Amino acid sequence: MEAWEPDQTTAQVGVSTEGDGREVTGDLAWIGELREGMDEPGQYLAYRGSDDQVSAFTLEREWTRIGRSLAADIRFDDPTVSRRHALIVRQPDGLRVLDDRSLNGVFVNGERVEWSTLADGDEIVIGRHHLHFCDVSRARGMRPITEAADRV
Repeated sequence: MEAWEPDQTTAQVGVSTEGDGREVTGDLAWIGELREGMDEPGQYLAYRGSDDQVSAFTLEREWTRIGRSLAADIRFDDPTVSRRHALIVRQPDGLRVLDDRSLNGVFVNGERVEWSTLADGDEIVIGRHHLHFCDVSRARGMRPITEAADRV
């Protein structure tokens, strides 16, 4: 797996703006647009850079490293991010974010945490970067298996 940096994307969406560049639909409208554009179910960390470029990183592995190190899976070249800042860990009960002895800490929904189980829509702050956890349970246009089974 190749390290991900804010300018390297796996998913991109447009953001509607006024003529002066301000967003019309609110600060977090891009998350809804990102979800609409996802064709594959899965768990993602989404990020919008200072240039309004939206990126999403698929969380498929048992461990995902976030930090400033070249060895990080999600890499931020930023002094507010520690070399080994946080880990996303897949456990039987879901995904957790762990603070990996960072200097500035890890915040989930505004609260500093040592570790926290992630739920769809959670905001994770790493240094000055705001990442959003998206759990997309099914692709657009697909019916749940129970609906399909009822019709057979």
